[in-house]
Amino acid sequence: MDIIKSIEHEQLKNKIPVLDVGNTVRVHVRIKEGNRERIQVFEGIIIKKQGGGLNETFTVRRISYGVGVEKTFLIHSPLVEKVEVVRVGKARRAKLYYLRDRVGKASKTKEKLGARIENKEIIIKEEMNADVVAEEASVAPEEAPAIETQEVVTQEVVDTVKEEATQTVAEAPVVEEKEAIEEDKKEETAE
Repeated sequence: MDIIKSIEHEQLKNKIPVLDVGNTVRVHVRIKEGNRERIQVFEGIIIKKQGGGLNETFTVRRISYGVGVEKTFLIHSPLVEKVEVVRVGKARRAKLYYLRDRVGKASKTKEKLGARIENKEIIIKEEMNADVVAEEASVAPEEAPAIETQEVVTQEVVDTVKEEATQTVAEAPVVEEKEAIEEDKKEETAE
C-alpha cells in the first residue's frame, strides 16, 4: 500500500453516517475555547456533498437571524462528534445552490413521504479484535521483547499471589491452635 494511503487509512473513522443532499441534519461539533471544550449543534439542510475518502465534506446551510449561514464539515474530522438526521428531504439535484436565493418556507426542501428517519452508518473499517492485535504485535520484531517481559511479569505476579494464598492457608490452622492453647491456659489459671 502507498505510504500516503496507509496514513490516510489510519485517520478514517470506523463508521460514518449516511448523508444525502436535501436532508435536514443536526451536526454536533466539538469547539475549543481557551482550555475548555464544549459541543455545539448546527442544524440545517445539506446542500452539497463532495470529495471522497479522507477529504470527503458536506455543506450545511441554515438561516440564522435572517442571514444565510453555510458551514462545511469534514466527515472524518475528529471534531465532528455525530450527525443526526432530523428530516429526510426530497432532492432531485446533487447541489442545492438554488436554496441560497430563497427565503422563509421556500428555502426548505420537500419531505419524502413515508420516509423513516434512521441514523444509518456505513462501516469503513472493521474494528480489530484483541487476538488479531496480539498476533500483529508478536509478529513485529520491535515489540516482541516487550510482550515477553509482560508475560514474565504477569507470571511473577501470579506466582506471588499463589505463594501468599498458600501462606495464609497454612497460617490459619496455626493461629487457631495458638488461640486454643491460650484459652486452655486461661481456664487453668482461673481454676
